[in-house]
Amino acid sequence: MRALLARRDEMPARQFQAAMDDCVRFAIRLQETAGLDVVSDGELRRRHYIGEWLDRVGGFERVRTYQHAGQTKKTDVVVRRMAAARPVWARDARFLVESTRRLTKFAIPSPFLIAIRFWHEDYSRKAYPTIQDFLQHLTKLLAREARALVEEGIDVVQIDDPALTYFCDRRLMETGDSHDERLRRAWDIDRQFPEAVDAINQIADGLRAQVHLHCCHSVYKRQSDVHGDYKPMLPRLKDAKIDRVNLEFAYHGTGCVDDLKLLPPHLGVGMGVVDVRSEKLQSVEEIEALGAAGAKAIAANRIALNPDCGFAPDAGEPPTIDEAFEKLRRMCEASQRLRAKAGGGELASSPPRRKAKDRK
Repeated sequence: MRALLARRDEMPARQFQAAMDDCVRFAIRLQETAGLDVVSDGELRRRHYIGEWLDRVGGFERVRTYQHAGQTKKTDVVVRRMAAARPVWARDARFLVESTRRLTKFAIPSPFLIAIRFWHEDYSRKAYPTIQDFLQHLTKLLAREARALVEEGIDVVQIDDPALTYFCDRRLMETGDSHDERLRRAWDIDRQFPEAVDAINQIADGLRAQVHLHCCHSVYKRQSDVHGDYKPMLPRLKDAKIDRVNLEFAYHGTGCVDDLKLLPPHLGVGMGVVDVRSEKLQSVEEIEALGAAGAKAIAANRIALNPDCGFAPDAGEPPTIDEAFEKLRRMCEASQRLRAKAGGGELASSPPRRKAKDRK
């Protein structure tokens, strides 16, 4: 699949699209076979979960040099106004919906995440004088993207925002110390967190689908960029117009199950119970125990089971497909056990439908 993405510019467009469609069908069938109630396209069409969208909307160039994990790297920043004439993921969403009878999820990056990572005063001011100007335009484009996904029949729109977990890292907030130069900046949770939530609410407003917010601790070569539990952020989601927040609990240095007691009452939670960073395969019993601990903190019907984060099939990240499949399979088995113990379905694993959909 990586080889196919690398050859995208060398192949006729129709040939590339047909080959990629086959890869996506394979990813969907793997998820169905593992037992998932809600499936995605595996994001196999994306070279990166953010970068693919940046490429398609335009306005970004790889010109900023920065230090990361002891290495000098270059990253994209916005240098021109984004100019996408239409939503870029509608076709991808349509293909997913037409390829499965399961509930479907499609993820988009959050405006705050992109703004924090890709606006820089040395390169971006001509296009967007302030980061708030950039955030506002991002919100408009991503809201249009979300509406297009729902029009194609997607059941769950997930907004990915690992940047919100930066506020959970006490050391980063207090000292600005990080192995990633891009995170060494002034942080202000009282100002920035409401800005992020407001952008999310604008995207979620009026969508006839479930809206989930995914907040991981970032993944780079099986390690997290930030650490810290969710106590600083969960109470600040009280005004978030979403249905569920997906959090990590399996990997060390992330959430504590007791954090769930701070979850605003209108929100469900996707409990990350599978560690995607370690090669270790947790037993079904270990996964089940973690989910059961969550059900002691909040009502079981507010909980779904998730992997901690995505498995990053591209971007040079592990794991293998075999490892990812087995972890998902064990998670699904643990979910079934917990449902049975909770009385036949009280533990949520899929969102309720908000609209009927015809499936091929």
